[in-house]
Amino acid sequence: MSHANTLCQVADLDDIKDEIVGIRRHIHQHPELSFEEADTAALVAARLEEWGYAVTRNIGGNGLVGTLRAGGGARSIGLRADMDALPIHEETGLDWASRKHGTMHACGHDGHTAMLLGAAKHLARTRNFDGTLNLIFQPAEEAGFNSGAQKMLEDGLFDRFPCDAVFGIHNHPGVATGTFMFRSGPFMAACDTVKIRIVGRGSHAARPHLSVDPVVTAASLVMALQTVVSRNVDPMETAVITVGALHAGHAANVIPEYATMELSVRSFKQDVRELLEQRIRALVATHADSYGARAEVEYLRGYPVLVNSDAETEFARGVAAELVGEENVIPSFGPIAGSEDFAYFLQQRPGCFLRVGNGQGKPMLHNAGYDFNDENIPVGAAYWTRLVERWMPVKPG
Repeated sequence: MSHANTLCQVADLDDIKDEIVGIRRHIHQHPELSFEEADTAALVAARLEEWGYAVTRNIGGNGLVGTLRAGGGARSIGLRADMDALPIHEETGLDWASRKHGTMHACGHDGHTAMLLGAAKHLARTRNFDGTLNLIFQPAEEAGFNSGAQKMLEDGLFDRFPCDAVFGIHNHPGVATGTFMFRSGPFMAACDTVKIRIVGRGSHAARPHLSVDPVVTAASLVMALQTVVSRNVDPMETAVITVGALHAGHAANVIPEYATMELSVRSFKQDVRELLEQRIRALVATHADSYGARAEVEYLRGYPVLVNSDAETEFARGVAAELVGEENVIPSFGPIAGSEDFAYFLQQRPGCFLRVGNGQGKPMLHNAGYDFNDENIPVGAAYWTRLVERWMPVKPG
């Protein structure tokens, strides 16, 4: 079958679909947590080398880049897939369910890796592009802090593997399989974590007047924190403060010495992000003081806002419309309050992070019942292939 100088169609991946689905399910059965992806990386590297890629290992930990050059063109592109799993015990009951207790691919990174491998194999056999292709297989997207993207950049990712632009895909449950979603500008939120320790004075439960009760202080603070978004952030902006953890005491008849809280704080603009930190720090300190307690605050900056560049997003959208039709493209999808460390790549290079539907009525991400939809593998692989063919087209003749 000849593929020369013809743009990739989804059907062109039919002959390798079973192979790539098999790889996906193998990865799913053998999940590895952030910074532990050695076996996954070894599998990916072996396949890429088998197909003719130059592979560079151990970038930012278990990260690797597969490079393929065709023609003499000066243009270059980076395509990224993440490889790590989550500390969740799988409850799908599938034949290919995780064999590692307490660890599963609950976010679809096994599928992201498989889609990019499918494109890798097809591009290696067609070489229908003119330039340099860099396939970035990234570890530790789920780390939250000091993540795989940061570590790869610290290892000189874009200096060692120049990319004119960089692109990434994430699956999206709740939207029909094969539907592509795009958004220019801020698309996914910055995510910060706040750890608060409220220090009071313990006492017997029958003598509360001798205590400084950190439980009462913390309970009141939970409610007070809700006013930061409603009364300090412009109502035209988006922000979230969630108190996800609150711990205090061990017995009903003891007022404890301290209570601890953890917050997840999300925003889409840097000035809003700064405002949230300022107001949270001030409110926690003064609120604790008003109860006679003391507060210790650890404010951990997580991933920044993911900002898609306009031109590259429009380019990526156009490729999707060509491949699957305008009716299967959402050109201006709403912002997503989840965070994503691909944002660090987009701070260094123009590009686009897009979503592809994982099926309606399917379990959400980070859910014990989640599974990546294998019908996306040929669609995603064909999309990546055509994106490369359009970005670095072979000159006629």
